[in-house]
Amino acid sequence: MNPGSKTVFLSYASQDAEAARRICDALRAAGVEVWFDQSELRGGDAWDASIRSQIKACTLFVPLISHSTHAREEGYFRLEWKLAVDRSHLMSAARTFLLPVVVDGTPEDDPGIPDRFREVQWTRLHSDEALAAFVERVRRLLADDAVPVSTAPLSRAAPSAQMRGSSGSVPPASAPPSPSPARATRSWAVLALAVAALVAVGGFFLLGRSSAPAPTTAEPAAVAAFSPPPHSVAVLPFVNMSGDPKQDYFSDGLSEELLNSLVTVRDLQVAARTSSFYFKGKEVDLAEVAHKLNVGAVLEGSVRKDGNHVRITAQLINAVTGFHLWSQTYDRDLKNVLALQSEIATAVTGALQATLMTGAASAMELGGTTNPQAFDAYLRGERLAGRIEKENVTARIAAYGEALKLDPGFAKAYTGKAIAVEDYYGYIAKPSEYAKYSDEALALARKAVEMAPELGRAHSALADILLFALDFPDAQSEIDRALDLAGGDAYVLRSSVSILHYLGRSDRALANARRAVVLDPLSARSHAALGSSLLYKRQIPDAIEAFERARSLDPNLSLVNQLEGEAYRELGELDKAVDVCRRPPENMFNHLCLAIVLHQQGHTAEAQAEIDTIHQTAGDSAALQYSQIYAMWGEIPKALEWLDTANRLRDGGMVEVKTSHYFDPLRGQPRFEELLRQMKFPE
Repeated sequence: MNPGSKTVFLSYASQDAEAARRICDALRAAGVEVWFDQSELRGGDAWDASIRSQIKACTLFVPLISHSTHAREEGYFRLEWKLAVDRSHLMSAARTFLLPVVVDGTPEDDPGIPDRFREVQWTRLHSDEALAAFVERVRRLLADDAVPVSTAPLSRAAPSAQMRGSSGSVPPASAPPSPSPARATRSWAVLALAVAALVAVGGFFLLGRSSAPAPTTAEPAAVAAFSPPPHSVAVLPFVNMSGDPKQDYFSDGLSEELLNSLVTVRDLQVAARTSSFYFKGKEVDLAEVAHKLNVGAVLEGSVRKDGNHVRITAQLINAVTGFHLWSQTYDRDLKNVLALQSEIATAVTGALQATLMTGAASAMELGGTTNPQAFDAYLRGERLAGRIEKENVTARIAAYGEALKLDPGFAKAYTGKAIAVEDYYGYIAKPSEYAKYSDEALALARKAVEMAPELGRAHSALADILLFALDFPDAQSEIDRALDLAGGDAYVLRSSVSILHYLGRSDRALANARRAVVLDPLSARSHAALGSSLLYKRQIPDAIEAFERARSLDPNLSLVNQLEGEAYRELGELDKAVDVCRRPPENMFNHLCLAIVLHQQGHTAEAQAEIDTIHQTAGDSAALQYSQIYAMWGEIPKALEWLDTANRLRDGGMVEVKTSHYFDPLRGQPRFEELLRQMKFPE
């Protein structure tokens, strides 16, 4: 396919190869140039370089639709469809560009078909006459001057269609140069550095000022008006092409490690993990992703893991122009996967002749590993992060422990295990086990900081553990250090919110919560953190709005219902508060909210039943919650008694004593004020 020619791209599932061949032969017999991939070796270097350039350059994209395409959620035709949809959103003649053909009885409302395909007229080929009419329609469209010819350049070193012989074999693409041992670095650091060079150097590529010629077709006004921050990027979850859903943890983990490495680059705004991964498995185009996340570039890719072999493809797309800035595919043994980043960095920086930011490489390498088995175990632990069921927390601890046995210097694994052990302490352990797990989590976090003193997340984890160990001065020092090192990491920002509140720094907490929402706009946890911060600041309507946004993103987020219920109670809307607190999922905090609100309504028996329910499931481990309930009921002696019990048990929830409004009825009580003095909260 030559740039400037009027060409048809034929996209099909392997099961429809015979039907595709009939259509191709009929079009070619009529003098139409067709790009028809007949190889069984679809995918890899040749596919990545050629397919993308052909779709970008073709005049008509013809997807073959059938029950085969409906039944298969994966396959290279799906990636071809996605590329075509991405391009169509940037074209004024999108409806003409897409020409779907149905070769069986698949209905137009089939949910497996992209919405963009359903917006245009379909052709159904049930007979030779229908095929002849279709060929004539294509000829007319190609002859019509209104159908634009794309002049988008071919990708760098893209193989032409003529590279495929009659046997359908694909010549091997030239392999990237092998790195010297000195260039081998940790984890995905240099791949991230390469992206940083593309995205961050002067903002040159993100604003559409590259040397590549612009498309001749006019862009829609909405696209032209889109103006994201100049140094901004989203890393989409790499597609698992292994054919085994159990390998998702590997492709997801590689994507997340790359994202986390990019976060360390100063002045680079990176969409956070939750928002980027929101699009996993969804039929969306890159323009939509970029608009929703407000980024100028999108990095996507795929991972095919087969035994000890792995193929990784990565490509960076300018979200404003739709052009590919860079792409490459690598095939390696799994034992060499951690050396790929240096090859990728060499290829990208050589092509762009870019100068990387001083110190960025060393920052990205922090806390990683050169041991692929340790990295694999670490990814399995990360896969379960954020889930607090006992089975999952135990599995996380085991996975991180395995990684540390394989590489005792793996600081990120120490950080992950510290957080997992802290979750066990906070949500699962019995009161008699509090000291054991708190001390273990603290030792692990200190080890992570010792191994990688510049790793922001390690300091964040240590700050959180120190806070719940009631070591306030050191917790404050550690969270300040974490924010100094990783102030662009939504995870660190979000974690800082509660810490700063408990330490009495509510203004900084609110600012960090707002920044976390900017970086991670599709994260329920970010909106929940903002809501809690607004609730502390008594900005109640805004808090409710944030909680509702969090619920819309994740209805199962544990604490949102209790916090939103408290917000409605503050407004005096008690019936609404009860309704909100009764929403699933059911947990101790729902019952805490209900016990307080029902008592305020005068339903004392029902309120007492809520306390009984908590006691049946949590026993004395909910001592702090009993104290809060009795304080709000006005039963001061009982509230003080349970507070003493919580203090004796080393309940981490004691961090709430200074700032929680549930304890307002106790303020001024000599026992309460003495407890505050003993705890030595910062002024």
